[in-house]
Amino acid sequence: MNNQMCRMRQRLASSSSARGMTLIEIMVVITIIGMVAAAVAVAVIPQLREARVQQARTDIMTIKNAADLFYNKYSRYPSTDEGIGALVSERFLDHQPRDPWGNPYVYRYPGVQNPDGPDIGTYGANGQPGGTGDAADIFYGQFERGAR
Repeated sequence: MNNQMCRMRQRLASSSSARGMTLIEIMVVITIIGMVAAAVAVAVIPQLREARVQQARTDIMTIKNAADLFYNKYSRYPSTDEGIGALVSERFLDHQPRDPWGNPYVYRYPGVQNPDGPDIGTYGANGQPGGTGDAADIFYGQFERGAR
């Protein structure tokens, strides 16, 4: 009989240890996951902004190089009316690029900021001239001189 009681105690002990997590334990785990997610978000969000700016600069340089190829072939840059579409139709670009915020790139010739060539750039996240932060304008020549 004593042997049967020992077996029952062992069964009860093993079943109580295998019953799962308590509500407090679950809340602690969720809190830790939330804190880790917040730390990652704080570190990643500024990098996403910088990645968009870098992508815009790379695209602008690609468009500028295509415009220079157009100039070498035709001894002129595409007009404002022809724009980037002329670079696509002449196959200097394979498609009409959009900035990282989904807006079309700005192309003007003759340029206001670049009187010897076209102005090529983006108005940033808001798609409007001027602005700061994500809405800051990025044009060829600004980042070449170290400005933003």
